[in-house]
This record gives sequence, structure tokens and C-alpha cells, in this order.
Amino acid sequence: MRLATILALSIIAIDQASKWFVVVGLRLDERLFIEVIPGIFNLTMAWNRGINFGLFASDSEAARWGLIALALAICTWIWIWARRELGNTWMQASAGVLVGGALGNVIDRLVWGAVADFINVTCCGIANPYAFNVADAAIFIGAIGLILFAGRKTPRDGTGDPG
Repeated sequence: MRLATILALSIIAIDQASKWFVVVGLRLDERLFIEVIPGIFNLTMAWNRGINFGLFASDSEAARWGLIALALAICTWIWIWARRELGNTWMQASAGVLVGGALGNVIDRLVWGAVADFINVTCCGIANPYAFNVADAAIFIGAIGLILFAGRKTPRDGTGDPG
């Protein structure tokens, strides 16, 4: 679980540093929008009080604390699951990345009352109305990794290739 721990702590640090830099340092919470690469990449302030894409959003304290409790329960379950797969390097990595992302968003809910989303990517002339953050990307990547690598053991030859 050493790899999972290192990755989780790294994701939390990168996520929180990026949020503080953009939201506080660049004052995105006041400016709301910064065009970085026209037509492709913008910083767009969005306070997410729900789950992905603002689903089930609520301004109530009960919903905030419920989402914190749910995220902590899921992190605990994934950590226990990954711990049972100790020989599976890719699953350990995936669990660490996912848990780090989830805990990064938990920290936002504790500090700001909502998750700070700000990365907005647009392509091919289609305007994307949604914003995300480093933690959201980590959760997505970690979940895909868990789907792909659960139940596979890392070979003993040291290549790290799961299969």
C-alpha cells in the first residue's frame, strides 16, 4: 500500500496547490473567467455542491456533510479492497489516484463548503459548459484503472505488466 499512499498524498498536494493557485492566487473566485488558450482552454469558476457535473446539488449543510461521509466511506471501501490485492501494482496505483482525488474534493467541502472546479476544455467549436479540477480527473483515471486492473496480479518478473 506504499505506492497507493504515495500517489494519494501526491494527488491531494497537486490538487490543493492548483486550486489555491487558481482560486486564490489568480482570484478566479472574483474574476470568474480567464481565457488561457482561446477556443480550447479556459479557467472558469464553478462551485460544485453536488457530485459530478453538479448532479444532486444542494446548498444544505446536511447534503454537504452527507457527500463528505459518502466520499469517506467509498475511500475506505476502495482502500480495503486494494489492500486485499497487495500483489497488484496497477490496482494499488489506481486506488491511490482515486482516493487522492476523492480526498482532495473532501478537503474543498470542508474548507469552502463546495468543490472548486475551474478547468474548462473546449474542442472543435463546441462550447463545453462544464468545469472540473485535478481531483476530478484523478477520480476518473483511478476508477478506469480499478475497472481494468482489479483481480490481476503483477507478474513476478518485475515488468509490472498486469497481464
